[in-house]
Amino acid sequence: MVRRRLAIGAAALWLLAAGAAQAANPPKGLELYAMDCGTITETDADGYADDGAYKGVAKTLVVPCYLIRHPKGDLIWDTGVPQSIADRPGGAWPEEGVVVRRKLTDQLKQLGLTPADIEYVSVSHSHFDHIGNAGLFAGSTWIVDADERAYAFRPAARARSESFSHYAALETSKTALIEGDGDYDVFGDGKVVIVQAPGHTPGHTVLLLRLKSGPVLLTGDMWHVAESRAARRVPRFNTDRAQTLRSMDKVEALAKATGARVIVEHVQADFDALPKFPEPLR
Repeated sequence: MVRRRLAIGAAALWLLAAGAAQAANPPKGLELYAMDCGTITETDADGYADDGAYKGVAKTLVVPCYLIRHPKGDLIWDTGVPQSIADRPGGAWPEEGVVVRRKLTDQLKQLGLTPADIEYVSVSHSHFDHIGNAGLFAGSTWIVDADERAYAFRPAARARSESFSHYAALETSKTALIEGDGDYDVFGDGKVVIVQAPGHTPGHTVLLLRLKSGPVLLTGDMWHVAESRAARRVPRFNTDRAQTLRSMDKVEALAKATGARVIVEHVQADFDALPKFPEPLR
């Protein structure tokens, strides 16, 4: 028993040392880490399609967070549901169908990182399952579409204190606003590009990564369900249906032009196809 405890302790120390070394040495190239930031189970997914396709159908959605490591700095893209849910009995918020098995900060710790080490934070949009831990990165530079920032701090959003409190600190963060219709090149080399794709919310965005293994598109809530992509289904709660369809066309054209692998963020199969954390996709 003593030997086993010593072995476990040595392994833990080795992992911490490896993580610290990784944090101290920026990557030589672009890396993408997919982190598990919860699941949402809907007993009736009718809201995800305004044509009634999912009425009465149960769906479970994975809630990912992504760390993008670049030689010039780190970016957190989408921050998941609030990690404090993990402290509830069973790590569950039954009223919302949410379960959180692992905290985002614990996963960053595996890489020897803390929120204070992250230079940039950006979310595809400000729904609670994407912005739920963004307040942890209030010391980072927040890259956000100007319309989305206004949407996130509108009176109706502020009134939802349960979700608003988890990102309210961003209001006074150093902010890089995306204005107009252009893309935002995070590091200035075309490898990490935020692309405007509004309609789900007024300032919804997607992220294009040009990795060594090939381009990848992280598509936020462009689609929630795998079959919604081919069927061009629009959720009932999107802010602008026509704008959503135009953004779908834009994202599909971008995927075709770049040959990018499209990741539908809430689809478990797409998440599972990425390297298992803490291994990166390069």
